[in-house]
Amino acid sequence: MVSHATVPTAIILPDESIRIYFAPRNEKGQSIPAFIDVDVTGEGDLQMKYLHTTPILPPGKTGTFDDSGIMPCSVSEVDGKIYLYYTGWNLAVTVPYRNSIGLAISIDGGYSFERLFDGPIVDRDREEPYFTLTPCVYHDGDDWHMWYGSGTGFVMINEKPEPLYVIKYASSADGIVWQRKNITCIHPKSGLESNARPAVIREQGIYKMWFAYRGSLDYRDGTDSYRIGYAESTDAKTWRRMDEAAGIDVSANGWDSTMITYPFVLPYKEKKYLFYNGNGFGRSGIGYAVWKDQ
Repeated sequence: MVSHATVPTAIILPDESIRIYFAPRNEKGQSIPAFIDVDVTGEGDLQMKYLHTTPILPPGKTGTFDDSGIMPCSVSEVDGKIYLYYTGWNLAVTVPYRNSIGLAISIDGGYSFERLFDGPIVDRDREEPYFTLTPCVYHDGDDWHMWYGSGTGFVMINEKPEPLYVIKYASSADGIVWQRKNITCIHPKSGLESNARPAVIREQGIYKMWFAYRGSLDYRDGTDSYRIGYAESTDAKTWRRMDEAAGIDVSANGWDSTMITYPFVLPYKEKKYLFYNGNGFGRSGIGYAVWKDQ
């Protein structure tokens, strides 16, 4: 754990504490997932009680889709097991990297995970030719929904290829085999906007999504850096974008004053917790906010 604490992904434990999976970086700059456990006080504040310093999932075999890093993105409990959906990193040549979506399963309560396959479960294909990343999986009875980032190309900025991506939709009957019909959920506001890392909950029949979006010109803590957007849907596929209702923006100063990104929303008792990263794509750590009804 040399730097960063990226992409917080939370689950409620049987003792009603909260486990937050995240991706610190090692000395090679690779993201290798770990977790913290936090207690919730009577006032709704969170207090860390345990830091797990052993990687829960090591990089993949040399040459596979996740041999250069792993970012946890979504967790689902299934028949006493925990499914972890994650972004795998693979270094590239003409562009810096390529991403795909993998699945690992825990049978020890989420302390360690084993890959279900050495290969990805959602990868680029003939209709999505670039990359896939940052899945959010929602298990609803016999139906499984996935919202994920899908690459739409690269744009040259200062002679460097910068990735573009949008949020798309997939469905499944088992959480393993996914059907994709190339459905775009969140449409960019401009040709240089990218959006990904959806976090979806369902309240009173409405799907509610928080997500990260940025520009392409100066997004590394600059004027085009990540912000958190918001959208709603009644069918999980067609979304109305309402960024002004996200409920949060950058702070005036401090750890999240230039960037807020990688949201994860966790309903807990009568509250909603938003876990997110601040400046430097998580270099400044993980924070949380509590939803306040307007």
